[in-house]
Amino acid sequence: MNRITYTAIDSRTVLLLIMIVLITLAGGLLIAKASTGIAFAVVGAVIVGIVSFVNAEIALYILIISMLLGPQFIVGEPTPLPGRGRPITLRMDDLLLVIIGLSWFLRTAIRKELGLFLKTPLNRPIMYYFVVCIISTLLGYMMGRVKGLAGFFFVLKYFEYFIIYFLAVNQLTEKKQIERLLFTMLTVCFIVCLIAIYQIPSGGRVSAPFEGEIGEPNTFGGYLVLMLSIVLGLLLTYGSKKQKILLGILSFFITLTLAATLSRASWLALVPMVMTLLYFSKRKLPIIATLIIIVIISPFILPKSVKERVAFTFTQPKETGQVTVGNVRLDTSTSGRLESWKNVLEEDFYKHPVLGYGVTGYHFLDAQYPRVLAETGLLGFLTFFILLFSIYMNALHTYRDTTDSLFSGLSLGYIAGFAAMLTHSIGANSFVIVRIMEPFWFLTAMIIMIPTIEKSGITAKV
Repeated sequence: MNRITYTAIDSRTVLLLIMIVLITLAGGLLIAKASTGIAFAVVGAVIVGIVSFVNAEIALYILIISMLLGPQFIVGEPTPLPGRGRPITLRMDDLLLVIIGLSWFLRTAIRKELGLFLKTPLNRPIMYYFVVCIISTLLGYMMGRVKGLAGFFFVLKYFEYFIIYFLAVNQLTEKKQIERLLFTMLTVCFIVCLIAIYQIPSGGRVSAPFEGEIGEPNTFGGYLVLMLSIVLGLLLTYGSKKQKILLGILSFFITLTLAATLSRASWLALVPMVMTLLYFSKRKLPIIATLIIIVIISPFILPKSVKERVAFTFTQPKETGQVTVGNVRLDTSTSGRLESWKNVLEEDFYKHPVLGYGVTGYHFLDAQYPRVLAETGLLGFLTFFILLFSIYMNALHTYRDTTDSLFSGLSLGYIAGFAAMLTHSIGANSFVIVRIMEPFWFLTAMIIMIPTIEKSGITAKV
């Protein structure tokens, strides 16, 4: 007599099927009343959500590609009022991150053994800074300094960066993953450079793709310096001869694109980046030799636009608002940044010293450090630097302890890139800008997980 065997049905499979059916029904109702564009967007969102739920690593590749190759949309217009000087910018990766994040939360809710947040050395510093931002913004909103919902949107954007970090650390378990994800980041960087180089003949400053009519060359420059740091770190320690040739080609394209941004803050960031590589690298001779060659030939190979851009800092015709340092008159852009530092440090900071004006509660500042001080006060400034110091110390320990050439190159390049970002922040909001911070926090996750991957792969959950 034949015996019928019943297979136990996995509750997670049932839940996934129910979720797909409900999403399909809801999508069908929505699509019936929506335009073609919205219908495609909804279908795409559903596909991304399901793929992210089934395979979280694929979601990371989607995020990496969208960081620099996703379009952005401006919501609202800037006004001169405090807290409304900055329009809200939504990007494709913002939407993708929401979808992927929800899929991640759902996945961890079903598979409780996965845990929600991996326990890492940065959890507490991130929490401290984020909580201060929330409290400061709430207080600023209640006191009328933060207008509308702009402040909360910006705080939410900070949270997005941290979600990228936690998404990545929860998925990184082996070296092969880091190799694949890093290769994807470098490929995206190469594509972005090609698109930017295509812009050079137009005569303007190049910018990242899909930024609308008004690009952000300074933002793009910061991203390029960060990626150049990673490439040079790998070039010094990792890879076969063929891989080094490819890394060398990529570094050339990044350098050419960086020059075309005409971003002085980004060029300035190259100095501490190179000095950091020289200080920490075990192969100092190639760096020194390259620097000597660059110094000798740069007057002959630098484009005229680059030379004029540097000279413009000190040779701009006399205009209102220029600052004079000694006998040197600085251009209006540099003068404006110096004035913003002066206004915060000498006047406005003392009006709200502990928790500041709230995020977006102070007028726009194109400099990271006075912005943090003005918006979140001493408490925010302290927690911000605790976070930065924690990042640096963990990256340094990773570099000194690792025995793997890939990890050594990645961590060396990351430390150099971190030094570059600290300098770039003098004249830009580097630790707020989306196109810089999304790759930065993804790379940070890799650096933080290297010791765990090298030791045993055993992870602790909270």
